[in-house]
Amino acid sequence: METLEAKLGYVFRDRALLENALTHSSYANEKHSPLGSNERLEFLGDSVLGMVTADFLYTAHGQLPEGDLTRLRANLVCEESLAEVADRLELGSYLKLGRGEAAGGGSQRPSIRADAVEAILAAVYLDGGLEEARSLIRRLILDREKEKAVHRDYKTALQELVQREAGQVLTYRLVGESGPDHAKEFTMEVALNGARVGSGTGHSKKEAEQMAARAAIEKLQ
Repeated sequence: METLEAKLGYVFRDRALLENALTHSSYANEKHSPLGSNERLEFLGDSVLGMVTADFLYTAHGQLPEGDLTRLRANLVCEESLAEVADRLELGSYLKLGRGEAAGGGSQRPSIRADAVEAILAAVYLDGGLEEARSLIRRLILDREKEKAVHRDYKTALQELVQREAGQVLTYRLVGESGPDHAKEFTMEVALNGARVGSGTGHSKKEAEQMAARAAIEKLQ
């Protein structure tokens, strides 16, 4: 368990919560586990993840309408995304599965791995509170998504998108910055023909421009 805690960057005060989060219903039923399965934790973790992600997107994408924010959140919290998190944590090796489920490759099943991630988020929430859960979600999912966005070069993609029509002009401008010098956060805005189409934040102006371009693409498409 110490190895998994190190990967999570969180040490449990009540390690039984972590053990419960890793317990599949097949194991709980087979072993008559007093802790039960991780299904209740999964239920709670789904809500904690959804709320933290919604708050993050609401702040990061100030111009996106509700429908686009909903779609972005769905992409971040979907089974595929959470299964990727489980892979990075090598969660399959920690799962407690019944004999039949284990023999059938349950540790590699995306749904089981994704459910375990949600259960772990709930366990951290119960053990350490909302801010600890928020911090973990940002490390595992949200900050990583921002890093991936920077490397995708959304500025070029946006330029290609608007150039489908002649005479389109994109401009970027800095609209805000906050935080101490060692942890500055910049907010950039991108305008199409003078009309704002997106904004984004980042720890550098380049990163903020990429996030603004990404928001613009989501709006224009």
